[in-house]
Amino acid sequence: MAYVGCGVVLLAGCASMPDSGDLRGVESTPRQDAQVRVFAVPPRENATPAEIVQGFLEALTSDDPHYETARQYLTGGASQHWRAAASTTVLDEGPIPVAEHTGPRDNGEEGYTYALTGDKSAVVDSEHAYTPASGTYGKTVHLSLQKDKQWRIDALPQGVVMGASDFQRNYVSVNKYYFASNSPVGTNRQLNTVADPVYVRKQVDPVTQMVQALLKGPTSWLAPVARSAFPTDTALKKGVTSLTADDQNKLTVPLDKAADRVGQTQCNRMAAQLLFTLQDLSPTGVDTVQLQRSDGSQLCVLAEDRAEAVAEHGTGRKPEFEYFIDGKHRLVRMSTTGKAPQPVSGALGTGDTELRAAAVSGDEDAAAGVSLDGRSLYVGSLASGGSLGSALLRSDGASADDRLTTPSWDNGGDLWVADRDPDNPRLLLFENGTGDPVEVATPGLDGRIDAVRVAADGVRIALIVEKDGRTSLQIGRIEREQGSDGHTTVAVLELRSVTPQLESVTAMSWAGDSRLVVVGRESGGVQQIRYVQVDGSTPDTSAPTSLTGVKQIAASEDERLPLVAYSEDGIVRLSSGAQWQKVVKDGMAPVYPG
Repeated sequence: MAYVGCGVVLLAGCASMPDSGDLRGVESTPRQDAQVRVFAVPPRENATPAEIVQGFLEALTSDDPHYETARQYLTGGASQHWRAAASTTVLDEGPIPVAEHTGPRDNGEEGYTYALTGDKSAVVDSEHAYTPASGTYGKTVHLSLQKDKQWRIDALPQGVVMGASDFQRNYVSVNKYYFASNSPVGTNRQLNTVADPVYVRKQVDPVTQMVQALLKGPTSWLAPVARSAFPTDTALKKGVTSLTADDQNKLTVPLDKAADRVGQTQCNRMAAQLLFTLQDLSPTGVDTVQLQRSDGSQLCVLAEDRAEAVAEHGTGRKPEFEYFIDGKHRLVRMSTTGKAPQPVSGALGTGDTELRAAAVSGDEDAAAGVSLDGRSLYVGSLASGGSLGSALLRSDGASADDRLTTPSWDNGGDLWVADRDPDNPRLLLFENGTGDPVEVATPGLDGRIDAVRVAADGVRIALIVEKDGRTSLQIGRIEREQGSDGHTTVAVLELRSVTPQLESVTAMSWAGDSRLVVVGRESGGVQQIRYVQVDGSTPDTSAPTSLTGVKQIAASEDERLPLVAYSEDGIVRLSSGAQWQKVVKDGMAPVYPG
């Protein structure tokens, strides 16, 4: 097995194990370069039970596509019933095998039982979805002596288990892309994409893994608010086990009969999903997708430069301006290239109504502002000459910190804000940024909402939630239902914390299709800025450079644009590959459109 330009690392496995002595813990393999391939070693002749357990656990961390070497440590029956793809349990360190029982079983057969222990940090389920986890891992494996006098594992837990460093070496996070359920359904309307992050094994044909994962549909958490253009139960054509782009960077994807009758518009949407997904799996060298019917005939071909016409994709949105509140409590804007800030056109830029926070609609035609005392919410046009009018909402909170949060616009032009009044805390939605508010149901919310940011896709929402002096970042799913009376009911469901390791979160902003930038601190730690995925994992990107006294932060879902923050130095900006630069001393509440 030779690979040009790649290192080949053989796991020590049984070959490095002593013939006798106590068990030792399975240390996590030090993180390897992305191009290094790791291969497992099969069990040696007459290996001891300890060596069999050790070798099996090490084989789980290899790049063996179907765990064929790991299965050599199992009996035939155990291998047949073991489902490696059922889950991946990630421990802080590698699993530690401890001898729990030796001696004959009830049937008189000699056997050994070992407990596998460790501290859990995450679980990746059968849908490839990542979930942070905590607590103690405790499973057992049992070994028996076979007729050929070789020890093999005859009972074991489903799935695989490994340490965090092995997981980082073996797996990569990739966004699958679907269409938000609030997207228009007309055949000629542009759809909105929504990212569905999953983890796949990075050295085991990731292109094919991602295509198969995409075809299976959204993960369970996202499924109620996302839809796929692929017909239900669509799969790769029978017999197709691997997909590879040709020398023209075109990937041909043969589908089964479920997709044979789709039309051109639907096929283009299917191809767009594939292109957006494979672009996130970098580098794949795929810039054109061809879909085929089950008989091999062409369904459609879509190139990268045409995909943006099919769907509005996160990386295609680029705001014209960054915004903040200046020292005169006006809404001002500055170009994303760094020109000097100027007051916006319209009433919110005059200073007649002093502001403490604002939000700008995605099309940058309108803005919402919260008064300096936090009591009133206004909405105004960003066209010159527009009047502000009366407040859209007033809070009865006793202090500014118990009143309105910074508002947030979704991609449909609806405006979101939370009232922090302890006597009447609520999350509110103004359809089209006007009229009477819709009170949003938040079943499962445990605490008070201190900050609100809606994702560009309009179906996910990030909330900073405070309870008993602790604040956490939680992600929820936005579900809407149109009643027979024409009224819309809205709920934020299945809230989940994505920063369990942080004791407090003071600021956050969406910073990509499935990524947020967060300001917070761990218990006993100092303030830090970090990126976090919506599934609670840490993205494989460098954290922003440190900055003192950050109070608010803003990022664009276009990851190419700079971070903007309000710190003890005023309004500052961080461009890629640079250091923080001061924009103005007097200013606060920076925001990008949305």
